[in-house]
Amino acid sequence: MTLSNLPPLVTVFGGSGFVGRHVVRALAKRGYRIRVAVRRPDLAGFLQPLGNVGQISFVQANLRYRSSVDAAVQGADHVVNCVGILFESGRNGFDAVQDFGARAVAEAARSVGATLTHVSAIGADAKSDSVYAATKGRAEAAVQSILPDAIILRPSIVFGPEDGFFNKFAAMARIAPALPLVGGGKTKFQPVYVGDVAEVVARAVDGSIARGKIYELGGRDVATFKQCLEMMLEIVGRKRALVTLPFGIASLIGSIASAVPLITPPLTSDQVKLLKKDNVVSAAAKAEGRTLEGLGIEPVTMAAILPTYLVQYRVHGQYTGTGKAA
Repeated sequence: MTLSNLPPLVTVFGGSGFVGRHVVRALAKRGYRIRVAVRRPDLAGFLQPLGNVGQISFVQANLRYRSSVDAAVQGADHVVNCVGILFESGRNGFDAVQDFGARAVAEAARSVGATLTHVSAIGADAKSDSVYAATKGRAEAAVQSILPDAIILRPSIVFGPEDGFFNKFAAMARIAPALPLVGGGKTKFQPVYVGDVAEVVARAVDGSIARGKIYELGGRDVATFKQCLEMMLEIVGRKRALVTLPFGIASLIGSIASAVPLITPPLTSDQVKLLKKDNVVSAAAKAEGRTLEGLGIEPVTMAAILPTYLVQYRVHGQYTGTGKAA
């Protein structure tokens, strides 16, 4: 096979992350050549079996270092940016990763003539008092100014085998007698299956969806924070008290937890700010068809997927009966 008839090359930043690995899988099934750009290529080898021999390659890249970003996109036909962080750690701050980093990826893609798909989040708003949401919003504005035809995807909370939401609370339910309901658990989410998000990314790479637009990706079900925890507890077969944690107290706990070195904070004050607003697809996106349904994709339900991976949190795992809860 000559260079002229090789399959298109797609560089995926953050390809070893939760969303990124599913994007790599979806692209590999379509036959693309994939270059996974990550900070630690030596830890991304688990992606290799997702493709054929030689189909998936790896390159070291750190969004804080522009030269590594430029090198990662050389020869690419399309670039996908899946990089995002939920809390700051060391030099990996929101500004550096989600703002500066997104600009760097967009500029690098433009320099090689590649198209771009940027994964953002519902709630991205440059004027938000949440640093996470504000940097996501600034990143979107930068991407649009650099590459007006870029596709921006805003998923709600993403669920799937490696997610950081249902897995976190299911793990807490193993040892804690109660689970916290920040702000009373009234915040609304529209959890979206990671496979559905990956499918939209793949279609963006295919060129089968309109460019230059922001798509909002939410699942079929809208559920409150409390309803999500109740569903999780039912699946894992555990009875736990759900205790309301006022926003003020939750913010204080988050600030203290974030100050403890060498641990992943269970909650940050910035995440508490995010929980003050619903995380659902907007009416405008629905009306304009900028949703999963608008793209002809039937969202996978939580009920169909959550039991497939939360079963590990039952008292005896998959061998736990369906009788009395633990």
